[in-house]
Amino acid sequence: MAGQVKHTQLFRGILPDARALKLLLRVKDKRADALLSAVSSELASEGIELLPSTTYLDHLLPTPGCLTRRSPSAQERADLDFGFPVAKAIAELDIGQTVAVKSQAVVAVEAMEGTNACIQRAGQLTGGGFVVVKVARPRQDFRFDLPVIGPLTIRTLAEQGAHVLGIEAHKTLLLEKDDLLAAARAADITLIAFAPTY
Repeated sequence: MAGQVKHTQLFRGILPDARALKLLLRVKDKRADALLSAVSSELASEGIELLPSTTYLDHLLPTPGCLTRRSPSAQERADLDFGFPVAKAIAELDIGQTVAVKSQAVVAVEAMEGTNACIQRAGQLTGGGFVVVKVARPRQDFRFDLPVIGPLTIRTLAEQGAHVLGIEAHKTLLLEKDDLLAAARAADITLIAFAPTY
């Protein structure tokens, strides 16, 4: 399982069958982790084991360092350092995995709408020149909802005038990695993978 969990569908008039309704009634809340854990347990009850989403995909997990030509400026580095613990805090609460920061102020926080909508909102609020930080949960279950970025993420960053995307090394899947990196270089977007200590 990789990519956005569209749990906004819960509010779009879905009609669950009896089994899905029973599952929904069993979860303590409707956060992504609770829902995915319930689905995983339901699959396990049928003998289906979910493997980590990184199985066979280690080559798509970045190692620490700058993945593009341009390193972050001192201000961008300060915004990254400011944003990582904030992103970790919202990830711990299972609100989202992404924050946008400009001049050490959080300008957008991801919730159910997803990373690209968070980036778009940051662009509307700031007019560009911001940094985006995307992280895994502190106790990330590698079977689902691992952070993922792809060429669409880079295109959205470029359209909104973001300069830097900070991600976690070894915990973020880079889908269509070659195209993603080429798009980041072409848009002069810094992509940096951290192995943070917080």
